Amino acid sequence: MSRRPKRPGRLIARILIGLLVVLLVFTVGGYFTINSRLTKIDALSDYNGRPAATAGTNWLLVGSDSREGLTKAQRKKFATGNAVGKRTDTMMLLHIPGNGDRPTLVSLPRDSYVPIDGHGSGKLNAAYAYTDGGPKLLAKTVEQVTGLRIDHYMEIGFGGFVGIVDAIGGVEINVKQAIKDPKAGINLKKGLQTMDGGTALGYVRTRATGAIPDFERTQRQRQFFSAVVKKAASPGVLINPFRSVPLALSATDSVAVGEETGAFNLLSLGLAMGDNPVTTVVPIGSLPTINGQAVVKWDTAKALRMFRALAQDRPVPKDALGN
Repeated sequence: MSRRPKRPGRLIARILIGLLVVLLVFTVGGYFTINSRLTKIDALSDYNGRPAATAGTNWLLVGSDSREGLTKAQRKKFATGNAVGKRTDTMMLLHIPGNGDRPTLVSLPRDSYVPIDGHGSGKLNAAYAYTDGGPKLLAKTVEQVTGLRIDHYMEIGFGGFVGIVDAIGGVEINVKQAIKDPKAGINLKKGLQTMDGGTALGYVRTRATGAIPDFERTQRQRQFFSAVVKKAASPGVLINPFRSVPLALSATDSVAVGEETGAFNLLSLGLAMGDNPVTTVVPIGSLPTINGQAVVKWDTAKALRMFRALAQDRPVPKDALGN
């Protein structure tokens, strides 16, 4: 009795099903592996007067100047110095609307003069630096001055910054003007170029440009963050195991997240940032000197309009956007 020949269509279907099963196993396994490697910190907690949950999802993104993870040679090469401990060098608020609109990425200048619970008023980054401060006091301060509840917290230091950029094969940045800054370890020409991790670190750290250097820094930080997350979420990285696996491992070793944040949350962050976010800074009112320190005072009326719009999942009015 002759055997019936197998149908090509049925064979192809079985192969596809097999591939999907393998992909599912790797995806699930990868999720649990990544999730188990994430460093979790206690950053968000309830307190009396905490803002109620609002529309969309709010992230507090913090870049610290921690040198942890950098070798002595790297510290010298990247001109980071050898300061111990860590301070907040970058703070950004990312609002991802729940209605599918474009996300909004807002820089919060570290010298913003704001009320800090238990410490009167001071620079925003002081909330992190106080001995009784850290991520929890910083997040609480941001919530109280913006009226927005923070849903997720993510923090990264210098070493992690370099590792993530190198894991995705560098990031393409359009440099507006030539920058030579030995203190940041960079000598960049004007124009579009691909930066490795060390160069990108110097680019976002330098204070060698602009009449108000810290404002220039916040623009570069938003530009860089948008570029690196967009590339990390691109098909060229996600479907390439030689890029996606090192990126996933580097990210889990490099970032610290709030206890409520997992791998899927990070993936949704990356996908949202690929949606051409609006990038801005809190509207600035004045730059006074208080108690011998140069500080940044927000334009209160415009800032409130900005955060009220985000709370309602509406686009920020154009006249309330910072420069």
